[in-house]
Amino acid sequence: MENASIITSFFLIFSGAAVLASVVLYTRQPIIIAYIALGALIGPFGLNYVSDAHLLSEISEIGIIFLLFLLGLDMQPSSLMHMARKATVVAVASSLIFAITGFCIGQLFGYSMTESLIIGCAMMFSSTIIGIKLLPTTVLHHRHTGELVVGLLLLQDLVAIIVLLILGGSSTEANENGIMSFLKTLLVLPLLTFFVFFTVKHVIFKLIQKFDRFHEYIFLLAIGWCLGIAELAHYVGLSSEIGAFLAGVSIATNPISQYIAEHLKPLRDFFLVLFFFSLGALFNLNMLGIVIWPAFILALLIIAIKPVTFNFLLRKTREPSDIAWEVGFRLGQISEFSLLIAYLATSSALIGVEASHLIQATAILTFILNSYIVVFKFPSPIAISDRLRRD
Repeated sequence: MENASIITSFFLIFSGAAVLASVVLYTRQPIIIAYIALGALIGPFGLNYVSDAHLLSEISEIGIIFLLFLLGLDMQPSSLMHMARKATVVAVASSLIFAITGFCIGQLFGYSMTESLIIGCAMMFSSTIIGIKLLPTTVLHHRHTGELVVGLLLLQDLVAIIVLLILGGSSTEANENGIMSFLKTLLVLPLLTFFVFFTVKHVIFKLIQKFDRFHEYIFLLAIGWCLGIAELAHYVGLSSEIGAFLAGVSIATNPISQYIAEHLKPLRDFFLVLFFFSLGALFNLNMLGIVIWPAFILALLIIAIKPVTFNFLLRKTREPSDIAWEVGFRLGQISEFSLLIAYLATSSALIGVEASHLIQATAILTFILNSYIVVFKFPSPIAISDRLRRD
């Protein structure tokens, strides 16, 4: 099918998602599965009704940016710093364990040393999107569990950025360029943080105070601030997601942050549907027969090991057992950063297409299987049981 217009593509995606979501809810499954399945069904490797999935993938990144912005709006800077200090050891130690697991599976199935190392790196992180999407607002705002989940995810995101910088440096003519990029990031992040908080205090808050009666203006100002800092972060060598999170945290001390968060949620959900659709659409189904068994074994290992590892490490920091287990299960998948690692490593010729699709298939499987566990075991906004449904 020739490239459909963006309107036709949106019609197929959202109408199809509505139909599949109805089936999924009737059969008491997590709704995220409907979006991924629809992408595989009508994407370029399926019926090819939506062939320009790369464009939709770029659009869907806005959903991740809004997700991190809203996450920042819910976090007080003082609480964030306290949680980051406590979670650092847990984040680093767990990442090493997951990396070793991925490396061993890569070696077991005959991948090269470099490919196994990158497969291991892709296993280190948990999904910010899944973790926050399945976390009720009440847990995020008022419970220690939410603070732990957020703190660990943010630290993992910083580690992921370092890995991406190293991979990017390996594709240059000299590895020194990659080292310089890393050192530049260490310098740029605090400078960007200072700029963001300074601008909010002396510009954004004054504008909000003067024009808070105009709700449309507050809405536009919030979107402009979010996307502006996300783009600035990308321009100076950081990720757009880190920029969006900083933009949110900088406003969190103002009471209007909750008003902004409430009114941006529908916009976030719109773009997140596109993210999960593109995840299914961009997977080459012709590679499924080759990678399905190693991906299935790796996904099961990751889903089994992550809760146990997080529980052990969190209990060492004197966290209660029930909270430690819940955090472990909520972070029991791999990350959208894992997909970025696969794409970048493939474009840099560090891994082959098969290894790249192993990482992608493992990500999709852990997204789906872990969503089942969380939705049926813990409170979430999309829980099937009325007893567990929270928002």
